[in-house]
Amino acid sequence: MRVKPRRPPTVSNYLPSISAAISQVPERYIWRCCIGLHSAPRYLITFTYFSFYRRRFEKLPERLLTGLTLLCSLAENSGLLLLTSVASTETYSVHKNAFIVFIASSLLHMLITCRLWQVIKRHYINPEEVTSYHWKLRIFLFNISCCAVAAYFFRRHNKYCEEGVYTLFAFFEYMVVLSNMAFHLTAFWDFGNKEMMVATPPEDKRY
Repeated sequence: MRVKPRRPPTVSNYLPSISAAISQVPERYIWRCCIGLHSAPRYLITFTYFSFYRRRFEKLPERLLTGLTLLCSLAENSGLLLLTSVASTETYSVHKNAFIVFIASSLLHMLITCRLWQVIKRHYINPEEVTSYHWKLRIFLFNISCCAVAAYFFRRHNKYCEEGVYTLFAFFEYMVVLSNMAFHLTAFWDFGNKEMMVATPPEDKRY
């Protein structure tokens, strides 16, 4: 007697996850184009913050945190580029590990940034910097809460495959990404009154 293998249960899903949404064509190429275009400014802002912190802090603990912030920001941007370049339907292990690097370095970057801006707020009286710190802290707490809830629903979906659970996971995954974007947008208060110029030194002219 031959026993047929049981098929895994199927449940309805009303909201695709980000990985599922960007694995289709042409969405995949639109997403990759958008991430690629804005990756250069993200790296530029990373080094701008590094220079900003180096001018503000002289004590060793903050100096070390400044360097660690730079590394976390570089890892976050690189992880985002990698998980964008390799879709989950192409090489799942690479996409998964890149996503882990992106989330872990993003959370650590937010945490250290909030700590540095807490020190800035303590020593500098500037309304925009105080506003920036408060929004950074709120967004970080919201982001880490959404990460925890998304992880809970993802694990619950894999374990029980309940109706609507994956939809809830996808919703909080969107919230994680949107709050990450909002955290980086606080640079408006940090550099809103400054001008940035990217230039190369003039070459020596020989006559």
